Amino acid sequence: MYWYEEEVKSLVAKREKLINKPETIFYGSSSIRLWETLAEDFKNYAPVNLGFGGSTLAACVWFFDRIVSPYHPKRIIFYAGDNDLGDGRTPEEVFIFFQALVIRIKQNYGAIPCYFISLKPSLKRWNLHSSFEYANKLILNEINEKEKNWTFVNIFPHMLGTDGLPQAKYFDLDGLHLSPEGYKLWEDLLIKELTL
Repeated sequence: MYWYEEEVKSLVAKREKLINKPETIFYGSSSIRLWETLAEDFKNYAPVNLGFGGSTLAACVWFFDRIVSPYHPKRIIFYAGDNDLGDGRTPEEVFIFFQALVIRIKQNYGAIPCYFISLKPSLKRWNLHSSFEYANKLILNEINEKEKNWTFVNIFPHMLGTDGLPQAKYFDLDGLHLSPEGYKLWEDLLIKELTL
């Protein structure tokens, strides 16, 4: 996990510079970190962006105590797992890391409202789409059956075209990260689920 250290240190330093106390934590991988309009998109929710590039769900659990636990939010919005599968982990491993994240959050915040953005169907990793769909299904079932304070925000089908393939307009040139249009879609889908 040492290769994340510089970004983790910058996130810790960021907390010390904040003037206002955030009410909404956005935590996860580069899909969160690169969300340049996040502060404006969710200004009514007093957000802070705690994403770090290339992070896996495993890394998010590992660094939770350093990055997230010092905050006192009203809600947490989370996206990661994409890179775990891209690195060769199985959907079952992603699910185990999700369970570990749930435990961390419960220990720190009790039954705070949490939102899991489903794994996205990217152009670059479309060859793994069945693994992405299975990981999403495992997490959705866990939320429905056991985690009543969690909401599963299913962005996966909304990013597909009528041909059942990912729509290029939602992605940057690398076919992996989101375009401004992709972030607008995520914003719209999240706002429908959030409560002030």
